Amino acid sequence: MEPPSGTALTVVMACLTVATGVLDAVSFLALGHVFTATQTGNLLFLGFGIARQGGLTIAAPLVSLGAFVLGAALGARLESAPAARLRQWFPVALVAEAALLAAAAVTDWEAGPAGDPAPARRYAVIGLMAAAMGVRNVTAIRVGAPDLTTTVATRAMTALVGGSVLGHDRRLGYGTRAGPRRLTSVGAMFLGGLLGAWLIGLGTRPPLVLLLVAASVAATALLVPGLTHRQDGEE
Repeated sequence: MEPPSGTALTVVMACLTVATGVLDAVSFLALGHVFTATQTGNLLFLGFGIARQGGLTIAAPLVSLGAFVLGAALGARLESAPAARLRQWFPVALVAEAALLAAAAVTDWEAGPAGDPAPARRYAVIGLMAAAMGVRNVTAIRVGAPDLTTTVATRAMTALVGGSVLGHDRRLGYGTRAGPRRLTSVGAMFLGGLLGAWLIGLGTRPPLVLLLVAASVAATALLVPGLTHRQDGEE
């Protein structure tokens, strides 16, 4: 059974994009200068660290990048197997992501209110979060929702401007209805980052934020079959 489509898919992917923003806010603000979803940033941090500039270390981005690769491999195997047996690979992938995020929250739970875990625990949390985002990226690619990659907003932002009255580029969607979807993608990423930073700023413990995100992803997984069945019935 395939994932939902149309407006339902846009809503689902937008929610996952918000979750991405929250996760990167937690990783960057509470775990140090490292991203767990936006791996482009980690590639740059790694380069800066190797050049010994900005006081950045290479350990955290290396852990995140490595775990992300393992998560992507896991996601590809996990999602292709149910798909081959005509099972619901999309909710399975979301459950796997939620489980990894919950594991990260449990690992970080003993860090204390200050959210300053010991180095080994910190790297374990980063790794579990990055692995979850590796699974997520495979999920987003398999879904193939235009402009809704859930972890990168640059492409959607470029297409939004280029396909608007400002860019007037028909190859980028000028004259189509792609604008609202692209704006949703960009806005969801911003909203997620804002929400995550706001929660951290309020003194919310990072593991609690991770649990909230894990719960939201798991809830999305439970809703997906119903949305798909509803669409099938309408057709």
